[in-house]
Amino acid sequence: MSEANECRPSFLRGLWALTNRELKKWLKDPVMLVMFVLQPLLWMGLLGKSMNIGALFSFNSLGDMQMPDIHIPGSLLNPPLSGEITIPGAVVSRQLQQIFSNVGANVMRNTFGVTDYFSYMAIGMVSMTVVTTTMFSGMSIVWDRRLGFLNKVLSTPVPRAAIIFSKVLNAAMRAMFQATIILVLAYILGLQLSSTFTLLNLLGVYAAIFLLSVGLSSIFLAFSLRSTRMERPMQFVSLVTMPLMFASNTFFPVSLMPDWMRVIAQVNPLTYMTDAVRQLTILPLNVSMLAIDFTYLGIFAAVLATIGIVLSWRYLSL
Repeated sequence: MSEANECRPSFLRGLWALTNRELKKWLKDPVMLVMFVLQPLLWMGLLGKSMNIGALFSFNSLGDMQMPDIHIPGSLLNPPLSGEITIPGAVVSRQLQQIFSNVGANVMRNTFGVTDYFSYMAIGMVSMTVVTTTMFSGMSIVWDRRLGFLNKVLSTPVPRAAIIFSKVLNAAMRAMFQATIILVLAYILGLQLSSTFTLLNLLGVYAAIFLLSVGLSSIFLAFSLRSTRMERPMQFVSLVTMPLMFASNTFFPVSLMPDWMRVIAQVNPLTYMTDAVRQLTILPLNVSMLAIDFTYLGIFAAVLATIGIVLSWRYLSL
């Protein structure tokens, strides 16, 4: 019995050995880690800070405008007066500024749920990090095949499902680690957390990232199982990355999209992951909406992981 067990290693042992190898490869390449963090940091610093959408609805500049003096004929007053009354333009500017001072914040809150676009966009960068991290899982299996490592693993009794799940688990762990760095940097740059945020909410954030990572990495791996050329997964990644991000609420609310794009966004898993993370960090917590987000992400991850396992049994061969 013991000899049979030695020749037929368990799924967990094979999964741990292969995942450990993937993590060691990642940790030995710190330049790649810096590049993955630098890209969303540039987006937050350049796009998030420069695209000051709140300024479009702000009337703070009225106090600096050189408005002309207003002359009111005394005959229009009650009781009428002789001559005319002059109201200085500076007084008019200050009065208009006081009247419209809260309009910009109200418009931003009604549109994005927060009063500053940077906080809204910074959470979108977490979703972008998950996408860019998981898409390399398909490329890694192509690289292992070209180097001959995949053939060596397939010649061992390690379950094929362990080979797939090691890539999936590695992508999920990397995505969670990089998302943590992005959230810390966003907080330093001015991310405004909601009053319902607690440190326990981070567990929900990691759960949402894990579920989306499992689903997306399974897609990329399934598409790359039989590929021997690096160009094939790269073309697939280039094809799906932009629709995933821009047909979701990563940068813009779904409610303001055209009807045809809104339909796509409502089935896009990135929409539910981004909404869940926003609910747990910058928006007032809505338990019912959060439950819907996690239900969709759970079904998405389970279905795609099952497809990945089935395809690995059928197509992952020497």
